[in-house]
Amino acid sequence: MRKSKAEIIREYGPFPHANNVGGVTYDGHSVWFAAGDSMRAFDPTTGEELRAIDVPAHAGTAFDGEFLYQIAEAKIQKIDPATRRVVSTIPAPAGGGDSGLAWAEGTLWVGEYRARKIHQIDPKTGAILRTIESNRFVTGVTWVEDELWHGTSEGAERELRRIDPQTGEVLERIDMPAGTMVSGLESDGADRFYCGGGKSGVVRAVRRP
Repeated sequence: MRKSKAEIIREYGPFPHANNVGGVTYDGHSVWFAAGDSMRAFDPTTGEELRAIDVPAHAGTAFDGEFLYQIAEAKIQKIDPATRRVVSTIPAPAGGGDSGLAWAEGTLWVGEYRARKIHQIDPKTGAILRTIESNRFVTGVTWVEDELWHGTSEGAERELRRIDPQTGEVLERIDMPAGTMVSGLESDGADRFYCGGGKSGVVRAVRRP
């Protein structure tokens, strides 16, 4: 298993209308994050906050190339960013214990925090298609190329972990600095991860090894 120390490239925030950062996603231009009572977007080049959508936003956030998805307690909302409206909802698999959300292979991938699981679900119905077991709390989920990563904050451990999508075996670990929080995880599809910082109100950009 490969291990490395996190190289934090940049911190964004704290943002004026966000006391907590939950899920994080990237739409190719802006980084979106869950801020409790809204989803908010900023420019990763300038750090400037660009826009907000007033919907409940408590945990994982994802983008499928057209629509945003946002966990709000026990449901997952599908949101049109152009109109800022919720177009549909499905039940979240853990019924409120969900954390982390990603889009890949035409499906949603949802972390179940304390159960240490990642569920692949049907984005139209919420039906669970399969489940991957982890050995740490799941606080964020992302795919980059064919790699499945999840964030974890458990005890003194703050890590980004690459796991085998078939077996859950840990293949790589990136240790985050002591005292940081990983409350959401997203890849930009290239050389960096965006990590939610929980109650710190910041988003951290971490270099992908």
